[in-house]
Amino acid sequence: MSAPARGRARCPLAAFAEAADAKAATPHYHGHRDRLRARFQETGAEALPDYELLELLLFRSIPQRDVKPLAKELIQRFGSFAEVLGAPITRLTEVKGVGEGVALDLKVVAAALQRMAKGAVSKRPVLSSWSSVLDYCRMAMAFAEREQFRILFLDKKNALIADEVQQTGTVDHTPVYPREVMRRALELSASAIILVHNHPSGDPTPSGADMRMTRELVDIAKPLGIAIHDHIIVGRDGHASFRSLGLI
Repeated sequence: MSAPARGRARCPLAAFAEAADAKAATPHYHGHRDRLRARFQETGAEALPDYELLELLLFRSIPQRDVKPLAKELIQRFGSFAEVLGAPITRLTEVKGVGEGVALDLKVVAAALQRMAKGAVSKRPVLSSWSSVLDYCRMAMAFAEREQFRILFLDKKNALIADEVQQTGTVDHTPVYPREVMRRALELSASAIILVHNHPSGDPTPSGADMRMTRELVDIAKPLGIAIHDHIIVGRDGHASFRSLGLI
């Protein structure tokens, strides 16, 4: 018998099998990642649901796995994109598939966003950029699991001197010591302050204790020449302003 002719075409079935093997070797989620990145570039973040925006973050932290199920589980567990970023590392790592490295990556993103928001507050008089103040306070505190009492100290031009967390309490209470607040304001030569605290329950409605504490602070601050511009309560469901509510 003569030798097979050189350059003879391969069997179509063999070629098909090789192509199928090559396709199987490429994880299915690679195409999804490319499409999602392209959609983000074309339409921006506003066009993406929370879980897809979270996927984009997880792509870099978890390069070798389909992260769509994990992103959906995180949103279901915590409620929203913002709440996932606001969750503490210990709770994030309770979710299967989220190791400390992934949780830390998410917290770095949260810290970067908070730093950006604080920069917007620091660059101009606080009272002329009130929406930036509210955005910063919500980003910094709205999704914390324990109550925090924060004070924004302002100078005569209402520019930010300092932003300090004075106390951290439990899920429904933070101890506040009005005289310590005033002592710190005097140390910083502050002319005015804005009080801020969060309600981990999500409901920003002021409680009776919130109103009593605020009145006490106003009474102590007034003789010292220190104005209390507002007391803001932030929560997952929004915010409440004592000044807007006529409580200051």
